[in-house]
Amino acid sequence: MLDKLGIDPPSLVAFLINFFLLLGVLTLVLYKPVTRMLDQRAAKIKEGLEEAERMRAEALRAEEAVKAEIEAGRKQGQAIVAQAQQTAERVKEEARAAARQEAESLIARARTEIDREREESFNQLRQEFADLAIAAAEKVIGQAVDKQAHQRLIDEVLEKGLSSNKN
Repeated sequence: MLDKLGIDPPSLVAFLINFFLLLGVLTLVLYKPVTRMLDQRAAKIKEGLEEAERMRAEALRAEEAVKAEIEAGRKQGQAIVAQAQQTAERVKEEARAAARQEAESLIARARTEIDREREESFNQLRQEFADLAIAAAEKVIGQAVDKQAHQRLIDEVLEKGLSSNKN
């Protein structure tokens, strides 16, 4: 019956045996290594995706850390600027106080110098007045007057005059 269809049964059996042998060999040689390779590739892709996700999370943490450090640096910078401003203000106040003290010292020295010069001028004027009074008295009297006694007398008169003017 198979003959009528043009099929040779021994050839068919040989073809079937060859087909199944080839299928077995291909399964062993090609299918299993290919599926193993595909499974390994899928595992590597999955591992790569997990690594990428882990790196993304790590990058986010690093970005947050950088932001926190930038903020801390900004706050530290502001604190340094505020401290510098306080220091500058303190130095400025110290300079003002030193200048004020120096000015007061100069004024006090000037006053002392003025008082000293006034006293010298007054003493010099007193001496000149005494000399003039003695010279005038000598001319009026026509004789020499004891200069020391006359000087004492003039000094007493001037002291009485000055003490009455001060009161």
